[in-house]
Amino acid sequence: MRRILRTHWLLALFLLAGTVLRVLATIAYRPAIIYTDSVQYLNNMKELKPDALNPIGYEFVLRPLEALGGLTFVVIVQHLVGLLLGIAIYALARRLNVYRWLAAVAAAPLLLDAYQVQIEQNIMAETTFDVLLVATLWLLLGWGVPGWKRALAVGLLLGAAFAVRTIGLTLLIAVVLYLVVVGNAWRRRRLELVRRTAAAIAGFAVVFSAYAIYFHAETGRGGFTGAENQVLYGRTAVVADCAKLPLNEGTKLFCPKEPLGQRLGVDKYAHNHYGDPNWPGPLPPGTTKQELATEFARLVIRHQPLDVTGAALKDFFKGFAATRTTSPDDVPLERWQFQTTYPNLEDPNTVQAAVKWGGSEPHVSHVPAVILRAYQLNGGYTSGLALGICVLIALAAVAGLGRAKTSGLRSAALLPAAAGVILLLGSAAFEFSWRYQLPGLVLFPLAGAIGLRALLGRDQARPAMADYPDDVDSLAVKDFGKPSFAPIVVVIAAYNEAAGIGPVLTNMPRTCAGQPVDVLVVVDGATDDTADVAREHEAIVCVAPSNRGQGAALRLGYHLAAEGGAQYVVTTDADGQYDNDELDVLLQPILDDRADFVTGSRRLGAEDADSRLRWVGVRVFAVLASILTQRKLTDTSFGFRAMRAELATAVTLREPQYQSSELLLGALALGARVVELPMTMRRRGDGTSKKGPGLVYGANYARVMTTTWLREYVLRRVRRKARPAWRTRSDRTARTSG
Repeated sequence: MRRILRTHWLLALFLLAGTVLRVLATIAYRPAIIYTDSVQYLNNMKELKPDALNPIGYEFVLRPLEALGGLTFVVIVQHLVGLLLGIAIYALARRLNVYRWLAAVAAAPLLLDAYQVQIEQNIMAETTFDVLLVATLWLLLGWGVPGWKRALAVGLLLGAAFAVRTIGLTLLIAVVLYLVVVGNAWRRRRLELVRRTAAAIAGFAVVFSAYAIYFHAETGRGGFTGAENQVLYGRTAVVADCAKLPLNEGTKLFCPKEPLGQRLGVDKYAHNHYGDPNWPGPLPPGTTKQELATEFARLVIRHQPLDVTGAALKDFFKGFAATRTTSPDDVPLERWQFQTTYPNLEDPNTVQAAVKWGGSEPHVSHVPAVILRAYQLNGGYTSGLALGICVLIALAAVAGLGRAKTSGLRSAALLPAAAGVILLLGSAAFEFSWRYQLPGLVLFPLAGAIGLRALLGRDQARPAMADYPDDVDSLAVKDFGKPSFAPIVVVIAAYNEAAGIGPVLTNMPRTCAGQPVDVLVVVDGATDDTADVAREHEAIVCVAPSNRGQGAALRLGYHLAAEGGAQYVVTTDADGQYDNDELDVLLQPILDDRADFVTGSRRLGAEDADSRLRWVGVRVFAVLASILTQRKLTDTSFGFRAMRAELATAVTLREPQYQSSELLLGALALGARVVELPMTMRRRGDGTSKKGPGLVYGANYARVMTTTWLREYVLRRVRRKARPAWRTRSDRTARTSG
């Protein structure tokens, strides 16, 4: 278990926080939150009338759960399912080779978004719909290119999703699109394409047809719910220009009294007006409200298609706003927010439903309700802007930008992105509600995570290092022996640097502040003559048997130096970018006991930049590090550094490649005194950078910085209170004076 938590610690942190939120919600609102639709679901559990406001799929889930333990049991199960869905999204992302931290971020909205937690506390169909969404994603993405059998199962799931929420019908478009493009079947395997696409459509048709037959048998007419007419009427009533429509005596009754520009919202016309049994008054003989409302809506669509489309698109883009607000004509956002008093108590059906199916009158526990509301109103939700960025990243991957063209993940990024966009477009075609945006929490973060992984390339990332010494370290130490070192050791990690390391070693000072200096070159599984060149220049050489990355080589060097008696460790690169003559300046604050860790800064000093992107990255990551550590930093990746040897070995180092920020943040987290000094950074003396493309390097650097901060500053905060810091100032003074 400890190993699992260590490996998946970020997901575990999100799960813990999500569990706390759900426990608070369960305590705060008893027996559950009962909305108007909740009463309709509950009343229809036994009769299963298909012409109610909503389809009957959720009732098949609700009825057995309510029978087992009442409404409180229903919401507890929904909360547990919400947590499991987060795990399922994480597992699917990892199966597609998405980085662990990125997979956890993709799962975070489901686990931590307060609106998701609130809907789970409702007696509503959204959680069941999410289960079907995630199951569909797993069937299509979890085991490679789907064959016809899996496609058939997906079709059945889509049919079930339609039976839970009729908007599930639109998902068939996204699934068919995915089946057409995955594996380039439309180019090379057209027979297989036809088979699996036909299987998916057939599976959906089985459920769809069965539902339609049941509806006709129960009502004597065609249809799927009792709401089709009113939601379509609500959408068109808002934009209808009745003066330009060929209305008859019956359809004129459905034209809103309010003039254009002063119309009410879709919800008001669809539910308040249409739902009033006395509205719109006496109808012409031989007509019904349903028939006339449908005729009116069709007239508006036929004569004002741009107005209807524009209104729907406007509502669609509302979901990508940076913050959640309510437009004057929208369903009130407050409906989906935690309240400090029980919502909808003015409706007597709410109390009756709570007593009948929950065993008690509805009530609120004030303290947890206040906590939840404060969390929700102060950033405890997923920004629509962030979701929009996820969509754009996914679409960039689908377009084949970056390394996506050869990643094998383009179609995988397409599926959740297309499903989310089509689903929310379909919802917006009828009415905007923040409730209808919730499937985006399932689909868009996953699409963005897959898309980003595709853009960065699907090459395998180096795994995090185990504790020192790991197997490679042990082999290197065995061959290296146990030499004694001077008080000051300069550690250089080198991989295939035979052409450039010689001048660096030649120009390395052999004394500093009156103390001897040794140079330790850790050759990181090089395939050239780096080790021989280093020995020729009188460096001490340790050869690691395999290439792991600069971070792994430096960690090995820190431990070798400390175990060999070194008091101070200095790092520099093998490519000649740093000025070795500044060694005494770098070490002086430590020798004067003014610092434990000193790093140069090209921003405070001088830089001969060869990359505009890297120039920007240095500044961006300095700002990020300053925010995370709450102290001003100007350069987090400068390789010319000095530190006490015991500090270098005390910091937890897991990153085999991108260790510069991990070491810096780790030292700060341990309470070390860190000083930045103005230093010079030149262009490489030989060869090319091994950091990789700027986008790849930047993404990995950000990952390391944020995960190090979470590990060192958040997860270990409690543990750190129970143990002393790296070393107190009095300890340092005692050692210096002794």
